[in-house]
Amino acid sequence: MTDPRPSSAADAAPLRIAYLAAGAAGMYCGSCLHDNALAAALRALGEDVVLAPIYTPLRTDEPDVSTPRVFIGGINAYLQQKSALFRRLPKWLDGWLDRPGVLRWATGRSLSVDPARLGPMTVSMLRGELGRQAKEVERLADWLAADVQPHIVHLSNAMMLGLARRIGQKCRAPVVCALSGEDLFLEKLRSPYYQQARQALRERAAEVAAFTALNRYYADAMSAYLDVPRGRIHVVPHGLNLVGFSPPDVRQPALPLRVGYFARICPDKGLHLLVEAAELLSRRSGVPPFEVHAAGYLGAADRPYLQRIQRQAEAGPLAGRFFYHGSPDRKGKIALLQSLTVFSVPTVYRESKGLPVLEAWAAGCPVVVPRHGAFPELLDDAAGGLLHEPLSVADLAEKLAELLRDPSHAARLGAAGSRAVHERFHARLMAERTRELYRQATVQPAASA
Repeated sequence: MTDPRPSSAADAAPLRIAYLAAGAAGMYCGSCLHDNALAAALRALGEDVVLAPIYTPLRTDEPDVSTPRVFIGGINAYLQQKSALFRRLPKWLDGWLDRPGVLRWATGRSLSVDPARLGPMTVSMLRGELGRQAKEVERLADWLAADVQPHIVHLSNAMMLGLARRIGQKCRAPVVCALSGEDLFLEKLRSPYYQQARQALRERAAEVAAFTALNRYYADAMSAYLDVPRGRIHVVPHGLNLVGFSPPDVRQPALPLRVGYFARICPDKGLHLLVEAAELLSRRSGVPPFEVHAAGYLGAADRPYLQRIQRQAEAGPLAGRFFYHGSPDRKGKIALLQSLTVFSVPTVYRESKGLPVLEAWAAGCPVVVPRHGAFPELLDDAAGGLLHEPLSVADLAEKLAELLRDPSHAARLGAAGSRAVHERFHARLMAERTRELYRQATVQPAASA
């Protein structure tokens, strides 16, 4: 049972769901967008969902359905890691440090989320009630048991597995855990914390009822990574809230042609590769004139990276043709995506989610993405673009050229992607599949604590 499907359980009594979602330090991130969209869609189905932020408030470009209260606030977690004094602070002072406004102020001042510096705290959090943040773990579990009384608890990523034992014990409810790109963070931890974190994850993974993944690729990868039987990982593809996106059709290509990128601005996502490929294209004969338009969250640590790209573009054949649009709101994002001829996020790592591809398709735009991670599976399903060899600037340029030379073909691929999103990758279907998994978990014996 790895692909739960909607069933007649939709007519059963509403489930009370506690969904614990990790905030991302003030940035727009795919996981926050996914968690908020899923919680909202479950509510629309009639389920009783409490979306509780962990570490920091959520940031989403859709209506935020999370509670105003943040648990295990990032400031508290960090201070309790550093000093026993903060592990004994009174509840009122802990509460003040966890206020959303205080956390937004702190994260706005570039509070570090560098994995290389967070090894000790990562291991401590994975130890849960045995770690230095035990007071916060107990407080969260007590609140869930007394105020929410959930039928099921959903953790938004495996880095929160340290919470499962105490929550399961106090709430007497099964715990489900999403898998959401944890390996990218873990592989940057330094020794010995990397080894300790991997061991803690394997131990704590046995304490949840089930896992979810957005695709077969990541389900397979994390089965081995966590030493979890593949049958315990259920594939529930992401579903978009399609409000504001046009229905599927073949868009007429606009001039000038536009190559676009929409993701976090950082080396992992590969914007530098896209710019290098665009420079190759600009020197080729037979390729129509085009521009490069990029947008996405830019953290303080990655500003020098973008500045280098901008200087490179202005000094070369892309001079006057590279544009960075900042981090637009939902309306601006949709408008930008709908203006593109072709979209690319040439990640240097194996992508676990692929949400930017779905957003581009929802806007009717074809994609060119690497032949690794979740991307081949998505394109095999939707036929909404082309795959290029990972890390190959030359092959990326060749695939972009193929679509720029034939904008009508590009538009047809974009329409195929749009149809796939409207038929198979929308929020309601995601919520129905997730609800079915919840109902299965609540009638099965919970994992032993």
